[in-house]
Amino acid sequence: MTTSSSERGVGLGMPELPPPAYPDDVRARLETDAREMIARYPDSRSALLPLLHLVQAEDGYVTRTGMKFCADVLKLTTAEVTAVATFYSMYRRKPSGEYQVGVCTNTLCAVMGGDAIFETLQEHLGVGNGETTGDGKVTLEHIECNAACDFAPVVMVNWEFFDNQTPASATRLVDDLRAGQPVEPTRGARLCTFKETARILAGFPDERPGAVEEGGSAGPASLVGLRLAKGEAHPARVVHPRDAAPREEPVHDPSPTERLSSHDPVDTSASDPAHPSGPTAEEGE
Repeated sequence: MTTSSSERGVGLGMPELPPPAYPDDVRARLETDAREMIARYPDSRSALLPLLHLVQAEDGYVTRTGMKFCADVLKLTTAEVTAVATFYSMYRRKPSGEYQVGVCTNTLCAVMGGDAIFETLQEHLGVGNGETTGDGKVTLEHIECNAACDFAPVVMVNWEFFDNQTPASATRLVDDLRAGQPVEPTRGARLCTFKETARILAGFPDERPGAVEEGGSAGPASLVGLRLAKGEAHPARVVHPRDAAPREEPVHDPSPTERLSSHDPVDTSASDPAHPSGPTAEEGE
């Protein structure tokens, strides 16, 4: 017995019509920005990634019209542009909220509470992964890694960090975003809308007074390894059982002969002729 194409969920309708063009005034403005962006690169097609951010800043997501615009100005096919736009998760393929709230659910954040945060927000907002609240304010998604494991669990809003979150603090965060209340990231510049963020990612300056200076850098937890590598003193921390009283442990001062890292130089057969490498017996022995 065979099944029809309709029963298999296969559509055999007419091909999709070409996307509508941008209005003349919008296209003229985008072309001016595009020329500035393309001029930064020796090969025009290298500007595709920032151009996709540019059209995302215009529409709030990468529309078919936006992809056609990128193809036109870069003299690429729409297939080439689509292949890139669908590969990177930072390019949205459907309308999104003013604030992209991403909850890290990768290993460390998950065990530190990221899974609980994500489940709480889904229930609180009434949306699933990648969905947007009815007021158009918040799009919720889980993210594989926010590159901030030392501040786990981490939530990002329009790519700004909100560290050491809990289900309660994350709930307050999204409530404030929806209510239009001022929200301050743990690190980095103050929040702007997703469209404004996309334009900055396209390579245009953040024109908000003081925003660049607020950009900040790595937090203290991220810099511990760097301080140790520079030889700066750092007190030892010893983890004790919960029911045991903490005690001070002497800090070990390594001798010059001790290797502190697997990256320290060691003698090898290439640097020590007295110990050549190679088989110690003839073949077949």
